[in-house]
Amino acid sequence: MFAMEVYAAVRHFVFIEGNSQREAARIFGLSRETVSKMCRFSLPPGYTRTKPVAKPKLGPLIPVIDAILEADRTAPAKQRHTAKRIFERLRDEHGYGGGLTVVKDYVRIARGRLRETFVPLSHPAGHAQVDFGEAIGVIGGVRQKIHFFCMDVPQSDAPFVKAYPRETTEAFLDGHVSAFDFFGRVPLSILYDNTTLA
Repeated sequence: MFAMEVYAAVRHFVFIEGNSQREAARIFGLSRETVSKMCRFSLPPGYTRTKPVAKPKLGPLIPVIDAILEADRTAPAKQRHTAKRIFERLRDEHGYGGGLTVVKDYVRIARGRLRETFVPLSHPAGHAQVDFGEAIGVIGGVRQKIHFFCMDVPQSDAPFVKAYPRETTEAFLDGHVSAFDFFGRVPLSILYDNTTLA
């Protein structure tokens, strides 16, 4: 992996100073393919493994570990297997000749798969959310309650907010027209948060 200074220097040499990638490869002593990759990505992309790590010793015993962990789900907490105890059972009962660390790593990942998981909320492009809210504002030196229309496009984190003296149908419709004008388009769908005006 190249130091960030070299990465930044190559990109500066090519994009700011206007030199060719071939010239950058010659000056910095890098291959042209490496310089081409540096110019394609603003940050180093890093290494990604193309296939899973082979586990020749542990591989055949993975179903045994999974069965132990599955049985542990219904066992009392004090009677559940630790990763070390699973390793000892594999060694003693199945002739496992590998190391403890490999077993501990697999058990940690397998237990994570058994836990309850949550899917992150995703917002597709072109969809919006609308709500009316209340706040206290000072208008002309007078402290008063205001109602504000809020349309949000979560995928782009773009909010539009407009205040009104009351939460009326006219304010609701005017808020939509103003929001569409602000965003420059009409969303594909709008999700309303418990507003009776919708």
